[in-house]
Amino acid sequence: MVPIGPGGKDMNNAIVLGVIGADCHAVGNKILDHAFSKAGFNVVNIGVLSSQEEFIDAAVETDAKAILVSSLYGHGEIDCKGLKDKCIEAGLENVILYAGGNLVVGKQDFEKVEKRFKDMGFDRVYAPGTSPAESISDLKDDLNFNIGTMAV
Repeated sequence: MVPIGPGGKDMNNAIVLGVIGADCHAVGNKILDHAFSKAGFNVVNIGVLSSQEEFIDAAVETDAKAILVSSLYGHGEIDCKGLKDKCIEAGLENVILYAGGNLVVGKQDFEKVEKRFKDMGFDRVYAPGTSPAESISDLKDDLNFNIGTMAV
């Protein structure tokens, strides 16, 4: 049986989106919600000021295939530590993890930031200013989805 979500949407392409930690930057979150929804994903947007547990609970409840974490206030690296381990503990060992935004304090070499996040278990990491189209294309590839045309 296919889980059905809000508005009767098929949950097989559910993704969880939110802003982690004490970060209240909502505009980018809304832009990503709109772009991923328009691309055919069932976005479960947990909003801003979200804990790791809220991401995990939403993913478990909706059988989400991916968790997309954004952070703009620079403390994403601290807020994301241990998320992969908690996902595994919750039975989400196969969930895809993405992180993006201004993930660290100060100007740091993005390749080094990306490596640290991948070492923490994130599948993809996006620098500030990355177009939603790039992460949508990547997620479709990573999930082997063909869920409509990308219109962002």
